[in-house]
Amino acid sequence: MKEQGEENENQDSPHKGIIGQNIVSEMKESYLDYAMSVIVSRALPDVRDGLKPVHRRIVYTMHELGLSPGGKTRKSAKITGDVTGNYHPHGDVAVYDAMVNLAQPFGMRYPLVIGQGNFGSIDGDAAAASRYTEAKMSKIAQELVRDIGKNTVDWRENYEGTRKEPTLMPSAVPNLLLNGTLGIAVGMATNIPPHNLREISDAILYLTENPDATVDDLLQFVQGPDYPTGGVAFNAKDIKQAYATGRGGVVARGLAEISEDKKGNFQIIISSVPFRVNRANLLIKIADLVRDKKLEGIRGLRDESTDWNDTRIVVELKGGAHPQKVLNYLYKHTQLEETFHFNMVALVDGVPQTLALKTILQEFIEHRRVVIVRRTQYDLDRALEREHILLGLKKALDHIDEIIRIIRKSNDRDEAKVNLIKKFKFSEIQTEAILAMQLQRLAGLERKKVEDELLGIQKTIIKLRALLASPKKIMGVIQSETKEIAEKYGDERRTKIIKGELKNISVEDLIPDVENVLVLTSGGYIKRASPDEFRRQKRGGVGVVDLNTKEEDFVQTFITTKLHSDLLFFTDAGKVYQMKMYDLPEGKRATKGKSVMNFLSLEQGEHVTSVLAMQKDVRTNDCSLMMVTKEGVVKKVKAESFYDVRRNGIIAVKLGPTDRLISTDFVEKGDSVMVATTKGQSIRFDETDVREMGRAAGGVRGIKLSKDDYVIGSGVVKKKNENATVFVISEKGYGKQTSAEEYKVQNRGGSGIKTAKLTTKTGSLVSAKILSSEGEEIVAISKKSQVIRLGTDEIPNLGRQTQGVRIMKLREGDSIASVVTL
Repeated sequence: MKEQGEENENQDSPHKGIIGQNIVSEMKESYLDYAMSVIVSRALPDVRDGLKPVHRRIVYTMHELGLSPGGKTRKSAKITGDVTGNYHPHGDVAVYDAMVNLAQPFGMRYPLVIGQGNFGSIDGDAAAASRYTEAKMSKIAQELVRDIGKNTVDWRENYEGTRKEPTLMPSAVPNLLLNGTLGIAVGMATNIPPHNLREISDAILYLTENPDATVDDLLQFVQGPDYPTGGVAFNAKDIKQAYATGRGGVVARGLAEISEDKKGNFQIIISSVPFRVNRANLLIKIADLVRDKKLEGIRGLRDESTDWNDTRIVVELKGGAHPQKVLNYLYKHTQLEETFHFNMVALVDGVPQTLALKTILQEFIEHRRVVIVRRTQYDLDRALEREHILLGLKKALDHIDEIIRIIRKSNDRDEAKVNLIKKFKFSEIQTEAILAMQLQRLAGLERKKVEDELLGIQKTIIKLRALLASPKKIMGVIQSETKEIAEKYGDERRTKIIKGELKNISVEDLIPDVENVLVLTSGGYIKRASPDEFRRQKRGGVGVVDLNTKEEDFVQTFITTKLHSDLLFFTDAGKVYQMKMYDLPEGKRATKGKSVMNFLSLEQGEHVTSVLAMQKDVRTNDCSLMMVTKEGVVKKVKAESFYDVRRNGIIAVKLGPTDRLISTDFVEKGDSVMVATTKGQSIRFDETDVREMGRAAGGVRGIKLSKDDYVIGSGVVKKKNENATVFVISEKGYGKQTSAEEYKVQNRGGSGIKTAKLTTKTGSLVSAKILSSEGEEIVAISKKSQVIRLGTDEIPNLGRQTQGVRIMKLREGDSIASVVTL
């Protein structure tokens, strides 16, 4: 087999010349070669000129075509065709897309291309085809190619070896930081934000004077990113982190303000969007949130923008919506707030590196030093060449008669050249210049011009040599040219920098802590509304409809508290639940509200019977909760026990098999408790008669009930409150208030005393309230949803055993359902 194999190697077999290679190592090497090709030749910019190869070739091609800012534009198809034909071995579509990006003012802080025609929009519209658009270089782009003809950069052959292209631009502007970059290579990426030219220039000037400057020193000048679309960037700490390490996230927001239209309705006006955010997509996202009912309070959305730099998105809000809450939701759930993730990766001598701000500036300063040295050497070489010629011309003019004689005696130009070199020791270059000299140079004035030019050239040579010999002078040139660039192209910062951290604004920070009314019906529908929705009326009025309830549904709970309050919902099953007031749905007087089941995890058949607003200082003050059941049982629990109630509720009181919890109130030391029944009995006892118990305890007897009697309400008489009155109302709208002093304090557990005289005209008692001061108001609600609101000064103060006066005129078949005090 071996001999046969050797013989096959000597024959013309199909396997001749094939070299065996391990597939693992081949894949590694090939992939690495591909990755480096993408990194170096496509995706990453050079730290010195801030350009990727395609951008560099576009700018250089425009320079070659003479497309200066003051000249005419040329078809984009011509430019992209020359780029692909001469330098860039990739598709013309990719080249055109890259050129479009250089021309878009919303993507480039300082655009390098001036586009004529449709070059796309901030709303994501694509540019017109290259055959329809035209372009030329911008003024600042000329600074990229400044002195390119003075041997300032290295050159290489193009991909087909027919011409030379620059490996780098001699850029006089720190383009990497000015316009930033975004690139995805293989295994790495780059993301550098744009900056303000004046700030970067100031930082460069400072660094040339203070090479040991820290990032803190540089951040005196560079405030942060300066996006072309403006907006606001936050947190000096995050900005410092990003510039110190080359990596980090900086939060940016579009500009938005809350205003009122002519009708007094609130609007949110968005006047800028974050960098690289598609404005049309932002509008679509807001509309989707509204459509999916994730964002409430918006009634209209329109785009009044006229251009990329004249953004005006109007978000019209519904009446009653909290503008700041809506705006905060937009920040959280749309691209109106974005985090720009710094990843400052660029090529340093062909090697990708993650660079800090100082390193990028140092590399640019070194780049400018090299460019100035090479430019100066080029100018010196040209000056020395000119000096050499002028010295020859001066010498020739000093011996002009002999020069003319030698030339006339010579048979041809070559002989004259040899004779002149032999006689006067001229160089070939000098001899060529002498032979090309016009007769007019023989005039005395022309001779003076040669001498003056020679003197000027010699001064220039001395100056250039002194510059090359002095690093300090070279640095001075860098400084003067940097100042010149900043003065010529610098502009004001567009992005506002907020040094403070962008806090996660809580909902409470955005909602004014104003009073609202909570309305809960017996059918379990709940809402909140402004107290102004329920206008005050005179006693005996018919009242206004409060909300559209279902048949046989009526309002049972009606409390007033601040929007930031924690609400405790006590149910007839003896459980308690907790939620924030502002989390309740907002509605008008005549709206139905939403089922409380949407907010509380109530069990089947469980109903809310009372709602309390938790006091802010409940954990520090000596406060308890007094619960009263339908069967007259009372229980006192430390209020702190209900400071933090889990979502699915906790036990508040252990009830008998037929008993239900109907009332809960806050009590403090020295207070007394009033309990009233439907048959007009009442009892007042000191809160100390009930000891504090655990949450799972069952309580003790508060009032002894007769047959068919049950508790309809309770209240707390505050200590030292001499003005406290007991307000009762019967089912047919008769009510009164009686001084609390007429109710003597008894021991709990007795049958109590009369609180009202009940007749067929009045019907049974339906509610009893403690009024603690003058100026309070009563809101009474009927089963058919009539509401009346009146001041306590309109309710007569009568004795315990009177029936009272008509408080509310009820329609046929209607009766009082509940009462609340404001």
